[in-house]
Amino acid sequence: MSSAKKLKDHGVDAITIADCPIARARVDSSLLACKIKRELDITPIPHMTCRDRNINATKALLLGLNIENIDNVLVVTGDPIPSAERDEIKAMFSFNSSILANYIKTLNENTFNTPFNILGALNINAINFDSQLKHAKIKIENGVTMFLTQPVLTEQALINLKKAKEILPAKILGGIIPVVSYRNACFMNNEISGITVSQNIIDLYKDTSKEESTKLAINISTQIAKEIEPYVDGYYIITPFKRIDIICDIIANIYK
Repeated sequence: MSSAKKLKDHGVDAITIADCPIARARVDSSLLACKIKRELDITPIPHMTCRDRNINATKALLLGLNIENIDNVLVVTGDPIPSAERDEIKAMFSFNSSILANYIKTLNENTFNTPFNILGALNINAINFDSQLKHAKIKIENGVTMFLTQPVLTEQALINLKKAKEILPAKILGGIIPVVSYRNACFMNNEISGITVSQNIIDLYKDTSKEESTKLAINISTQIAKEIEPYVDGYYIITPFKRIDIICDIIANIYK
């Protein structure tokens, strides 16, 4: 809550809230969205996965969000349960993000006085990006009006972003994630699905101090923001390790 207030003071328009990322139990994204809006008066965008609830439970949650005047939701299929925990926790994938988007679209038309703005994810780092575009078009047909992309950290990601802007009739928020160290760059590149870091960026972080890495993170992210500006309708800035200081500096640089 403290970080969210600081971001609001630095001009952030909305804050996204992940729905149990990497399938780990966290405070419910919808409840936290209500708290943020009520106490900080900032627009929240709760993520809603298709992993942990059936369609009836999802409808109940949407009804609750609607009466709390939360009118933005990011629909995602959700991360799989870690293999080490599958004996204790069972995944529930009774529908996917396109089906969920269509369900919300139907509720918008028949139930809600204030309709939801339905957002979706777009992986610009996918090897087969044409397949991603095809799936994105299906999401649009099912009610998605805006996409949040994975981070742009390679030339290919920038090329894919340009292509998406040309083809998709929807708003796009370009993903930016600051790389905070050499280890962080290697980990994201090798271990996090959907994120690709160029070797040129990885090499810049070799043998740098924490202070030098922080400056690199701010400068590289600012440069990326300026490069993608013609192809996006806004920025989706992802905070690494609660480093709100870095995000605030990037925002200040973007709007100098």
